[in-house]
Amino acid sequence: MSAAVLSSFLRMQQLLPFHKVNEELAALTGIRQYFHSQEEWERFRDELRSGKQWDEPRDRSEFGDFQTPLPLAVKIVELIAKDEPLPAVMIEPTCGKGHFIIAALQQFPSLQTIYALDIYEPWLWQTKFSVTDHFLQHPHRKPPAIILHQRNIFDFDFEKLAIDIDPPLLILGNPPWVTNAMLGSLDSSNLPEKSNFKQHEGIAAVTGKGNFDIAENITLMLLKAFHTIPGRLALLVKNSVIRNIVAEQHRHRYPIGEIGQYQINSLKEFEVKAEASLFTCRLDTVAAFTCRVHSFYKPSAMTGSFGWVEDKFVSNTTSYIQYRNIEGNSSLEWRQGLKHDCSPVMELERTGGSFLNARHEEFRLEADLVYGLLKSSDLQQDVVSAARKYTIVTQQRPGADTLYIREKFPATWDYLHQHRELFDNRRSSIYKNKPLFSIFGIGEYSFKPYKVAISGLYKSFRFALVLPHEGKPLMLDDTCYMLGFDDLGFAVFTFILLNSAPARDFLASITFADAKRTFTKEVLMRIDLLALAKGLSASELEQEIQRLNNVYGLQVGKERWTEYFEWLAG
Repeated sequence: MSAAVLSSFLRMQQLLPFHKVNEELAALTGIRQYFHSQEEWERFRDELRSGKQWDEPRDRSEFGDFQTPLPLAVKIVELIAKDEPLPAVMIEPTCGKGHFIIAALQQFPSLQTIYALDIYEPWLWQTKFSVTDHFLQHPHRKPPAIILHQRNIFDFDFEKLAIDIDPPLLILGNPPWVTNAMLGSLDSSNLPEKSNFKQHEGIAAVTGKGNFDIAENITLMLLKAFHTIPGRLALLVKNSVIRNIVAEQHRHRYPIGEIGQYQINSLKEFEVKAEASLFTCRLDTVAAFTCRVHSFYKPSAMTGSFGWVEDKFVSNTTSYIQYRNIEGNSSLEWRQGLKHDCSPVMELERTGGSFLNARHEEFRLEADLVYGLLKSSDLQQDVVSAARKYTIVTQQRPGADTLYIREKFPATWDYLHQHRELFDNRRSSIYKNKPLFSIFGIGEYSFKPYKVAISGLYKSFRFALVLPHEGKPLMLDDTCYMLGFDDLGFAVFTFILLNSAPARDFLASITFADAKRTFTKEVLMRIDLLALAKGLSASELEQEIQRLNNVYGLQVGKERWTEYFEWLAG
């Protein structure tokens, strides 16, 4: 609280009825219901008399609550102010310290009403003090009506509020940069009602895809409520949120246009490593399905665009059009690697004739269920034929009975059973009511001797050829994606196609470098191998086969290329 604000309150402390205090403060600041009861006013007045200091509230970054610095808020409002018409009503869905409100008050004399929410009461008091200080410094400015709500945003009825909004509208803010799962683990009350709001099906609804950014839910909620009111929405969110909003636009088809992403330096502005931007769009206009990308610091220049080209979602609309002939449905099914969620006991290293787990426990196992395991870092080379780590493959398909291990492989059973508590405590619901020591991402494809694989985490567009190790197929973990083959020649042909320049350029046009997983099954299934095969020249094929044979001794010929081509054609 500034000295000017403190002095103003000390002057008013003799006023007994709180509604009189509210009237005076409303005339000064525009804030309606500064105090909500006589009791609140008297408690505040007593704290004033006692000399209480209103210190900065505690850090809430663990909740994804990164307060927007005032200088950044001012620059954002200046960017928005270049558009006409200027807003009459502003909504800030998570106002925090109120920096966006102060910036808007400085820039938009057109404002008649401001609505602001926050669940954290100390932030609302900071907002009140900041607004009060602003008008004490600018006594000749006429304040708009400012209505503050201490509410869980997901309990607030925005659609009801929309009925009384007179345009132009500005929705401005910085929603939490955190997922619903993270807030749930922190016991936050600021969560949406649990629902599969993206309508995922099957296992996707109960694993990673059931987790989403709170800001994404908030943005969609605001668009749903206000898309028919002329104005503009501008929110600081992670880039992944913007991608998801534009992706969902194909389904929702909201009348929003001029969709933009203005990339910021989060480390500089918030001292946090995150890929984030200012997301903007115009409301109540012709629906757009692509987003233009700019630097926030050089907003006049467009650096790219992403979104929908007809019915395909792409990361670079310009380059995609050049390589769209490769777009299709893969005739081979991409699979994700093995998932166990129990790495302390399931990821092993070999030491002599024994194995060592992450707990530094050494033990012996029957060899039958132990397979070499590749992780994303192991796929950063052309050909992989050995493993650093090993794993126990307890099933050949999800849901298969595992009691056979006790009878046929007693040492392995004893080891697993010694660590049963870790398996039983796995958090994912996919293991619920499943056999002991269950795994996922396992099937007939896992046991194919030859594989072509790629890391989902690395940004490299390089596919690896995976060969058997010690007479057994190598397994991959669930950060990897693969195609399995019984025939080495067919695996080599596929490896050559996927590492070709057209394949790389096509993938670059449909993937996002800052995504948590650059490659997913959905992305890889879009590669039409037959289209790639049609574009590969005989000389390119022969040159690459010769290189692989010379370097890795594969002894693969091009004689079966026609058979492979026909196999792809089905």
